[in-house]
Amino acid sequence: MAKKPTINFVCQECGYDSPQWLGKCPECGSWNSMKEFKISRVAEGAKNAVSNNLVQSKPQKIQEIAYQKTSRIQTKYEELNNVLGGGIVNGSATLIAGDPGVGKSTLLLQLAISLSFEKKVLYISGEESVDQVKMRADRIQQQESGTRDQGLGKKQNHDSSFMIPDSEKNLYLLSLTDADAIVEQIVEMKPDLVIIDSIQTMESQNVSGLSGSVGQVRYAALQFIRTAKQYNIPVVIVGHVTKEGMVAGPMVLSHMVDTVLFLEGEKFAKTRILRSLKNRFGPVDEVGIFLMEENGMQEANNPEQLFLTQSGEQVPGSVLVSTLEGSRAFLVELQALAVTTRLPMPRRVVSGIDARRVELLLAVLQKHCHLPLDTMDVFVNVAGGMKIADPGIDLGICLAVYSSFKNIALPKTVGIAEVGLLGELRMVAGLEKRSKEAEKLGFKNIITAKKYKSLREVLNKIKE
Repeated sequence: MAKKPTINFVCQECGYDSPQWLGKCPECGSWNSMKEFKISRVAEGAKNAVSNNLVQSKPQKIQEIAYQKTSRIQTKYEELNNVLGGGIVNGSATLIAGDPGVGKSTLLLQLAISLSFEKKVLYISGEESVDQVKMRADRIQQQESGTRDQGLGKKQNHDSSFMIPDSEKNLYLLSLTDADAIVEQIVEMKPDLVIIDSIQTMESQNVSGLSGSVGQVRYAALQFIRTAKQYNIPVVIVGHVTKEGMVAGPMVLSHMVDTVLFLEGEKFAKTRILRSLKNRFGPVDEVGIFLMEENGMQEANNPEQLFLTQSGEQVPGSVLVSTLEGSRAFLVELQALAVTTRLPMPRRVVSGIDARRVELLLAVLQKHCHLPLDTMDVFVNVAGGMKIADPGIDLGICLAVYSSFKNIALPKTVGIAEVGLLGELRMVAGLEKRSKEAEKLGFKNIITAKKYKSLREVLNKIKE
């Protein structure tokens, strides 16, 4: 007979377990983050049956272990393949998170449709019915078909049998929230890829609490990951985010999976950036650039030029910077505006960059370059809606503010350097790659720490 369930308290931030409630987590120091959940203990006979099925293992010398190259599933999206390190690894568990409406479900549905030509794909939705998922799939394919047929004089057929060819019958849809029943379906069907949308909607009778609670999320993720490893089936899990931008649920969820991807983008911009925050099978600093179009997520053809303004007019306050995202260099336009103010405390409005970093650079300009910025409002913006945390854009920010203050244009100018508190210019990582990207696009005036030692020296050169 099954024993009474035991009560544990788990920290929502770091996953620390405690037999009793604690006001402050001893692991991460978070206050009021311990949540209660119950663990059902199985009967002794069931435990013995499970243990009998386990494969007995013993320690092996590293030279005795036969290494096999990990096989990967190649997708039609090269941007996604690069972020994953070369494709989806068989038996891996991937968590993809992002803000609501950013395009997580759309991207994964397009991935499922494209792979269903050659693979058996199981798409499990806990938020939508199968009819709703089918409707989205038809709309995506209909718009893609309309784009291909545009200008060819072909009449578009809106029949669903036309939209989904016979080869795409390898895509199976399932609307279910029971984690245990989902595992049974995966084991019975044995697909080549499983997509679960989303982990916060999963629940099980073996754990107390509503769907989305710490216990339910942790239990469901453990079952899916265990199934992926045991049957060598890759699983992609969709996760929600909190208002702070973190993955919702216990922090241990990010540690359990093999890969953590984050899809970000502004609500009113079509640019979407897919970042790798954790990857056991590839680099963690790669990014993929997508565009949210009417027919779904599309890869950016020229991502290096995506954040450049196409206007040929040179105006004060606009400077280009070369930032490094993973192994790729991007040219991004920085815009600054400095205007006189009568407010006792001048405003500092920043978009796309750390506001405290901009305040630090303004203090350097005021101290070492004698710019009276204490009587001016300063506005700094990254064109294209990109968010940059690269210190290599410090020089570009200073040049853009100086250009707006002096009302002079800096045509074809790219700034690549970090600015210190003493006004000195410092070298940044990947300088050669950044410079080559700027030269490839026709920019000759590249200002780096190799040519100049201080910010004042750069501004004096511009005056000449």
